[in-house]
Amino acid sequence: MKKHLLLFAILLFSISTFAQDTRPASNVVMKQAYTQAKKEKKNVLLMFHASWCGWCKKMDASLEDPSCKKFFDDNYVVTHLDVLEQPAKATLENPGSLELLKALKGEKSGLPFWVILDAKGKLLGDSQIRPAGASLNTRGESIGCPAAENEVAYFLRLLKSTSKLNDEQLAIIGKRFAMNKPVPVTKPAAPVSSSK
Repeated sequence: MKKHLLLFAILLFSISTFAQDTRPASNVVMKQAYTQAKKEKKNVLLMFHASWCGWCKKMDASLEDPSCKKFFDDNYVVTHLDVLEQPAKATLENPGSLELLKALKGEKSGLPFWVILDAKGKLLGDSQIRPAGASLNTRGESIGCPAAENEVAYFLRLLKSTSKLNDEQLAIIGKRFAMNKPVPVTKPAAPVSSSK
C-alpha cells in the first residue's frame, strides 16, 4: 500500500511539474485576447518576447509604468507570446508562437517584435518602420522597444491611429518611452600634457 501511495505521489508531482512548465499554445492565447478585445471594444497589442531579451524587459517596463499603464489598459488588450528562447529554456515558449511570428513577418526583426491587431486578428500595424506609402507586406526596419526620437514618434502615430488616446496621453507615453534611449558613452578626455 505504501509503495502504491509513493508511486501515486511521484506521478502527481511529475504531472504538476510538467503542467507548470507547459505554456498555453499561441492560438489559445490569441483566442482569449481577441475575445476580450471584442467584448471591451479594444485592439490587441501583441508583443513577442524572450526571457533573455533586455529590450523586451524595457518595453514591458514602459507599458507597465504607472504614468501610462492605464492608457494602454484602456485602449488595448496587451498580450505576450514567448518565442526564440535558448534551448535550455525552450519550455518557456508558447507552442506555435514561432509560426505566428513568421506569419506576421517578424521572424527577421529581432525582439521585441510587436503588432497591433483588431479584435478579428487583422494587422493594423507593427514595430517595423517602412518607407512612406509602403504596405504592411513590405519589410521595414524594426524598432523593437521605441527609444530614439524617430522610433517614439512612429510608435505614437501608430497608437493614435489605433486607439482613442488623446494628444496629452500620447505625450505622456512619448516621454516615458524616450527614457529608454541609451545614454551615449563618452570617452574620457585625453590627459593634457604639460611641457616645462
